[in-house]
Amino acid sequence: MIELEDITFSYPSRGKVLDGLNFQLRRGERVGIIGPNGSGKTTMLLVAVGLLKPDSGTVRIFGEVRSTERDFRQVRRRIGFLFQNSDDQLFCPTVEEDIAFGPLNQGKSREEVRRIVREVISLLGIEHLEGRFSHTLSEGEKRLVALATALAMKPDMLLLDEPTTALDEGTTRRISDFLTSSDLTYCVVSHDMRFLEEVTDKIYLIKDGKLHSSFFPLSVASALD
Repeated sequence: MIELEDITFSYPSRGKVLDGLNFQLRRGERVGIIGPNGSGKTTMLLVAVGLLKPDSGTVRIFGEVRSTERDFRQVRRRIGFLFQNSDDQLFCPTVEEDIAFGPLNQGKSREEVRRIVREVISLLGIEHLEGRFSHTLSEGEKRLVALATALAMKPDMLLLDEPTTALDEGTTRRISDFLTSSDLTYCVVSHDMRFLEEVTDKIYLIKDGKLHSSFFPLSVASALD
């Protein structure tokens, strides 16, 4: 579903972040990505959905090479993407409008969108937030609503960047239970190893611009140094 081949990416202020990175996500896989701060975890996800253009390498999504904005516009309709910063994802006045935005832009009827909104807020247990103004939410509440906007798209796969940030243990458990009981393909970037061990089948380390094979959890501390 995703194939990144020999991807290189540099920021003007930071230099090279990805250096010949290779990654594949196959249908049905549940993959975790860890790495030091600034190692390129978020950058890799943004390249995969076309929000950053690599300096070199090939991005292949759903079996086709993607390089233009038109290519990625089609891709983003099928990928549920959770940004690291929830404020980048929430821009409508109310929670209900934020969740409805994606399905409406997919051309769904208002009746179907209302059904999807109810379904998603029930799934995440955020019925109490439905009528709230998005800017009044706590960071944890924003995280849940941002995830709801991704799920409302009925995606073929999920790319989640730090989904448990600012969440309490109970809410983290709710997301963990949802992911493990779903049949979705997903890739999760996180510093929360316990969460990754629960919701993923394999974990990769990104360091020095490349992805390294899965490793045992006991080596995490040294890997992140």
